[in-house]
Amino acid sequence: MEFRILAGRFAEIEATDADLEIQDEVADLFRDASELSTVVRFLLGRVFPAHDSRTLDVGPQLCHEAIARVAGPNVSAADVEDRLAEHGDVGEVAASYDLGGQQGLGAFTDGDSDALTVAELDATLRELAAASGDGSRETKLDLLFGLFNRCDTVQARYLSRLVLSELRIGVGEGTVRDAIADAFDAPVASVERALQVSNDYGLVAERTRDGGAAALDEMTLEVGRPVQVMLAQTGTVTDALDDWPEVAVEWKFDGARVQAHYDGDEVRLFSRNMEDVTAPLPEVVDALSAALDAPAILDGEVVAVDESGDPRPFQAVLRRFRRKHDVAKARENVKLEFHVFDCLHADGEDLLERPLVGRHDRLAALLESEELVSRLRLSDEPEEIASIEQQALDAGHEGIMLKNPESAYTPGNRGQNWLKRKPDVETLDCVVTGAEWGEGRRANLLGTFELSVRDGDGGFESIGKVATGITDEELEELTDLLEPHVRTETGTAVDIEPAVVFEVGYEEIQSSPTYGSGYALRFPRFLGVRDDKNPGDADSRERVERLHS
Repeated sequence: MEFRILAGRFAEIEATDADLEIQDEVADLFRDASELSTVVRFLLGRVFPAHDSRTLDVGPQLCHEAIARVAGPNVSAADVEDRLAEHGDVGEVAASYDLGGQQGLGAFTDGDSDALTVAELDATLRELAAASGDGSRETKLDLLFGLFNRCDTVQARYLSRLVLSELRIGVGEGTVRDAIADAFDAPVASVERALQVSNDYGLVAERTRDGGAAALDEMTLEVGRPVQVMLAQTGTVTDALDDWPEVAVEWKFDGARVQAHYDGDEVRLFSRNMEDVTAPLPEVVDALSAALDAPAILDGEVVAVDESGDPRPFQAVLRRFRRKHDVAKARENVKLEFHVFDCLHADGEDLLERPLVGRHDRLAALLESEELVSRLRLSDEPEEIASIEQQALDAGHEGIMLKNPESAYTPGNRGQNWLKRKPDVETLDCVVTGAEWGEGRRANLLGTFELSVRDGDGGFESIGKVATGITDEELEELTDLLEPHVRTETGTAVDIEPAVVFEVGYEEIQSSPTYGSGYALRFPRFLGVRDDKNPGDADSRERVERLHS
């Protein structure tokens, strides 16, 4: 399949408003696609499956340089950034230049025989992702130049968005799931289950096309291949007791979610974002290696503790996650504990469909370690649940989790079966979409940060700015973290691609015409960086509306 054809289909889908019509167009695309798995991933704005931690590692600056180089000798990256400030979309900027007409490195012969294919694009992007070490930046630039040089305006629009993970043509994972079922006449439930166990939309599309529902039903979890974690939403004890005859109660730990995979020989650990975090967490590896004697996939929380065993703030855990060197020294400075609360797979058997209490029983038998297994207590008495919550708070933890004892484990689902109950002030996980340079001694540091929430269509809407609760040391760390994601600068104002998530506390949510979301945070304060979350995991405008009401 030629990329020009795929880009044309992307343009048609982007120009369609009605959801059902979009689903029909996506289903038609899937039926026509020869490189189906690649087309599915590209449609979702990905080069690799969600469970694959590889990235292109291409920032806006590098993409702008490649576009400028192909656009001509009189065009600079700064010119591209100026157009971006005007258009607001890198795809429109790339399409505004006459690309593909330059000769030199990356130039190719004319004619249909040299048309860029989807397979060639996929292979080149994988080569780009693999570039590392000295000279890798120039290698990436050359590869991007070669691709853009073979693109017409429509292809350039979607290539630039793809390499920056900003495709945004109105197609989400739910649409892709339903379109796979529609295109190949399979039950949506079978497609959904296959996606949950594989976390690979491209693979599921191919299996559906080639074998139908029967092939999907044969798909299982694979030890070593992470899946999305099951999610919770905020709720109350009253909510839980109204919905379930009995409530499963656990302590809520202020730590980082970790999915552990043991294949019988070695332990691998994955963050909530499915990044491999095995190396920086050796004590967790050691504890599980000693406790497990059969393959397993476990879900739990890594918590930092002090010398007395009392929990330390969440940021202490993240310092360990970020550590790539001197892990032994970091291990001395920040002690970690792993609390396992769920079991997805044990000794060759997938447990996703088992009820929560059954999975927990299997977990306890599998590990036989009170230190590792989080305690699960069943109750239908509000006073008893309140007592458990107080015990958790007295021990220094956040509060409690309330779970449906009969619920299955549904990867990636934020349903009504898990509720998080925190007695302290609500917080929001917001995406940083802008900033301002400081003044005086802070002139070289970003000091005020624009916060945004998800808008439901793959974009983000502003909800305020935060500048309080941040130390000078943290400002330096945040500046280093955000500078690679800077798109454009105008005076002291900086536009930042959505890449970093802040946890923000606030006193109140107010209606406000000042910000794009229609709301503003009163007295926002910075609580920390959520390294364990992607922008897609940030809070939504819908949640803001619920909290406001």
